[in-house]
Amino acid sequence: MSSLCCRYAIAPFVTSLLAVVVTVLTPGLIPSMTQQEAAAAPLTIRWHGQSFFTLVTSRGIRIAIDPHAIAQFGRGPRTVDFVLISHPHNDHDQIGIFEPVPKDADVYRGVIEPRPGRQEWKLYDEKRGAVRLRNVATFHDALNGLQRGKNSVWIVEADGLVVCHLGDLGHELSDEQRKAIGPVDIVMIPIGGIYTLNGEQAAEVVRQLRPRLYILPMHYGVPGYDDLLGPEEFLSYFKNDDIDKRLDTNELVVRASDKLPRPRVVLLGWKSRDSKEDK
Repeated sequence: MSSLCCRYAIAPFVTSLLAVVVTVLTPGLIPSMTQQEAAAAPLTIRWHGQSFFTLVTSRGIRIAIDPHAIAQFGRGPRTVDFVLISHPHNDHDQIGIFEPVPKDADVYRGVIEPRPGRQEWKLYDEKRGAVRLRNVATFHDALNGLQRGKNSVWIVEADGLVVCHLGDLGHELSDEQRKAIGPVDIVMIPIGGIYTLNGEQAAEVVRQLRPRLYILPMHYGVPGYDDLLGPEEFLSYFKNDDIDKRLDTNELVVRASDKLPRPRVVLLGWKSRDSKEDK
């Protein structure tokens, strides 16, 4: 009789334990964060030069945007979970730098070329686990793509934050494009002119988007790779108190709970202080 009672007493414990194991090990069954937990969850952003950024969510999902293989910037991260590409130019779409090379299903190309000389936008609005990704059609120049073709703006929602990567945007946004992008917390914006927005145009796009937290300049000339204009013109449109130069690191950690009196321009370095991120 006591053996039978013991068996019945243990059964609920075993059932509960199995439920926990199944929840932890089965993708898609991980409990969602509470609003408070999501607000405190860190999203790590790293710049690897040019327009190449990686986002690492609090759950360890690694997202690459516009990877390049420019030798002057050194070797970037080796492994990612999926890749977003704004347009098919060779300093933005080098998926071969990753090991292993991402599968087609893990590469999101905002502009495709069904045949040589013809470009088309490919629009997404998908969820990858706790990450939502979508894109907005734009152009690489101010002539509706006649000079340099099409461009795609990527919007990533993760850890309660909205990150906007403008790719090689070449014009100010239309009202329709601005509304499609929507409210953003962080914007990554090209400022180096020649092939994209220059400093004055980029400052106007920042005014259009009004990011809540951070403005991350990209695609501009740096020592050792000065084919583009430097950041000086763009920075001249902001007060010194709103500019944060962090050239000794390529990393910014952001939380949805962060608050700033005004959006802050953060000028990152492209060299990592910790080589572990490149493994």
